[in-house]
Amino acid sequence: MAEPARLPSPLPAEALYRTCDAAGLGFVTTDELVPLDEALGQDRAVEAVGFGLGIRRPGYNIVAIGPPGIGKRSLIDRHVRTHAASEPTPADWVYVNNFAEPHKPRALSLPPGRGSALKRDIQALIEELRTALPAAFESDDYRARRQTIDGSFKQRHDQIFRQIEHEAKERGIGIIRTPVGLALAPMRNDEVLAPEAFHKLPEEERNRLTLEMGQVQEKLQAALEQAAKLEGERRERVRELHREVTRNAIGYRLDALARGYADLPAVVAHLEVVERDLVDNAETLLAQSAPPSDAPGEALARRALGEARPFDRYQVNLLVDRSAGGGAPVVSEDHPMVQNLIGRIEYRPMFGNLVTDFSLIKPGALHQANGGYLVLDARRVLMQPFAWEELKRALRARQVQIRSLADSLGLVSTVTLQPEPIPLDLKVVLTGDRLLHYLLAELDPDYGELFKVAADFEDDLPRGAGSEAGYARLIASIARREGLLALDAPAVARAIEHGARLAGDHAKITAHLEPMADLLREADHLARGDASTRIGAADVQRAIDRQQRRAGRLRERALERIANGTVLIDTAGERVGQVNGLSVIPLGGFAFGHPSRITARVRLGRGQVIDIEREVKLGGPLHSKGVLILAGFLGGRFGRERPLALSASLVFEQSYGGVEGDSASMAELCAILSALAEVPIRQGIAITGSVNQHGAAQPIGGVNEKIEGFFDVCRQAGLDGRQGVAIPEANRRHLMLRRDVVEAVAAGKFFIHAVSDVDQALAVLTGRDPGTRDSEGRYGAGTLYRRVEEALVKLAATVREFGASPETKERAS
Repeated sequence: MAEPARLPSPLPAEALYRTCDAAGLGFVTTDELVPLDEALGQDRAVEAVGFGLGIRRPGYNIVAIGPPGIGKRSLIDRHVRTHAASEPTPADWVYVNNFAEPHKPRALSLPPGRGSALKRDIQALIEELRTALPAAFESDDYRARRQTIDGSFKQRHDQIFRQIEHEAKERGIGIIRTPVGLALAPMRNDEVLAPEAFHKLPEEERNRLTLEMGQVQEKLQAALEQAAKLEGERRERVRELHREVTRNAIGYRLDALARGYADLPAVVAHLEVVERDLVDNAETLLAQSAPPSDAPGEALARRALGEARPFDRYQVNLLVDRSAGGGAPVVSEDHPMVQNLIGRIEYRPMFGNLVTDFSLIKPGALHQANGGYLVLDARRVLMQPFAWEELKRALRARQVQIRSLADSLGLVSTVTLQPEPIPLDLKVVLTGDRLLHYLLAELDPDYGELFKVAADFEDDLPRGAGSEAGYARLIASIARREGLLALDAPAVARAIEHGARLAGDHAKITAHLEPMADLLREADHLARGDASTRIGAADVQRAIDRQQRRAGRLRERALERIANGTVLIDTAGERVGQVNGLSVIPLGGFAFGHPSRITARVRLGRGQVIDIEREVKLGGPLHSKGVLILAGFLGGRFGRERPLALSASLVFEQSYGGVEGDSASMAELCAILSALAEVPIRQGIAITGSVNQHGAAQPIGGVNEKIEGFFDVCRQAGLDGRQGVAIPEANRRHLMLRRDVVEAVAAGKFFIHAVSDVDQALAVLTGRDPGTRDSEGRYGAGTLYRRVEEALVKLAATVREFGASPETKERAS
């Protein structure tokens, strides 16, 4: 007879859910609590952030890693802004025209606030020059000096031509002014001879006149050259006059402006260049500043060509303005495309073309954060084409170079600007998840050199009296920040319990702040709907229930398919080689447990365990590994004296998708042993857990969802007091079950066993003692393992008989 099963005791209801003592929290409502101004349970990350912000060495940029919703960004922002406020405000940056090479604008650095002052001063100077310069050239002094220069050169010019005309006249040659220039013609009695009259002259006379015209032509050419030289001298005298007048008009103004920036040599040097350019180009500026004529389209054409405001070339492009002060800048760029990082050069259309100048240079986040801190989301940077490479290039070179993406890729060959690079001194803080961090560290050799400080955020924090009190202050902080109603102590206790459920461990509380904030917002909405003045535990529970209902459509459909028999799951009776395994189906932020029928069949073979899921390529590598471990256990437990002459096949029935993970390996092993021993398994009991080659139960994930999933199926079919779930002993600490499950266990309608190995699992599933080996190495009569050994001996004998039969020998020969 089989010995009675030595079943592990079911877990008491108190072990299924760890409550939070509301009375022990020490307050009535969260209005009494001091808000939490520090990161709860993130000491390691806070220390790393502080170190990264404090060290001023190249490459010590920070990467904050952890799952989303954990509060990385808010902690980083708070610490960075606090640190930045105590640092000096960095310099302003401006771009100015490079008059020698206009396609290479110059960058100037000025103390904070001086950049905007320089822009205003230059603008005021330009506005003053718009009137002062034309007035200087319309003054009586200028007109008189100009007339003197023009008159003097006109007199010399006329004298040269009067002398030529007189000499030509004495030779009988006339100088005639025509629309195309000067011409020579023979004369008689001060009258020009017509061609007919000239040809009637004696040949000797004609030859003399022709010779005379040639000589006069030579002297006339020399006179024209002398006149052109005089005109060049006149123009130079006029230009010098213009320079002098312009210098007198602007010199004292520029000198006064330069005195205001005497402590900035680069600005003074630029003002000197501005003065030289104004002096050299005053006449052109005046011509371009003149009002347009009434010719159709002239005003539009001049505006398109940039001639309507010729003084704009002296403007200052204020790229970065620090006049507000406030310490070092903190910039967060949510759309880190290349242009938003390194800046861009804009263009304007002109007669079908695109033109640009230094005033169209726009800053990027690197410019705005220069001298301070730039916070970026790593995933968003990597998603933008070339943004990651440009960011690394700027950090390596320690300067930011503005250039168009098309120019960088060599896609266009048009002339564009090449602004002078600006030195870069800033700290970059990246935020992202751990997988991205590890991938970059492994695959990008620059990553480790540029981001040396990793701030690793905890997913959860230990749960104790101190941490629960701290978590209560955290909840109070969220409520005040969001403008929510105050929570009473039971509501906070329920929220803390839910935090432990989210952490998947009754000894921990989740550090994910966003799900908790969502819960509090929804509880506040429900409480206000009931005209409550505070949020109670019932409001928190209703918010949890509604969250699950909103996300639970597929869970309800799965239960419906089990109820109507579409999916075959037994919750009563016994079956040989059939067991209910448990799996978790994750759906975004919601997950639910779902039972799956696992069956095993055994036959003659060579000791293989065939995973049908793997054979049809529906099983993942972890599941296949778990199945192979089963063969190791069977061989080690039952194959020491004889080879295993069996072949076992395993399958998840009605599984039409992939199967991954090893959390069903304990269930699969129990199904094989049941099939070998021909001992039935109770269908009212589901089991989850992985197993190693020694038969020890190993913990799995999602234990709460798995238990609740099978409980829902059993409740739907009708609880009979014999249903339950077996879980690994190591998962005991992870239990934070729903209240209805705990109440059913307390009422004796449902039970949960924590098993430490396959022996205990078989005892729970079959109600039989698996057995232990005696001093002779044999299992007791009637035990499950004895039946397994007998089945294996019988299979081995069958194989030997089959191998010794005449038919087999004949086929072998």
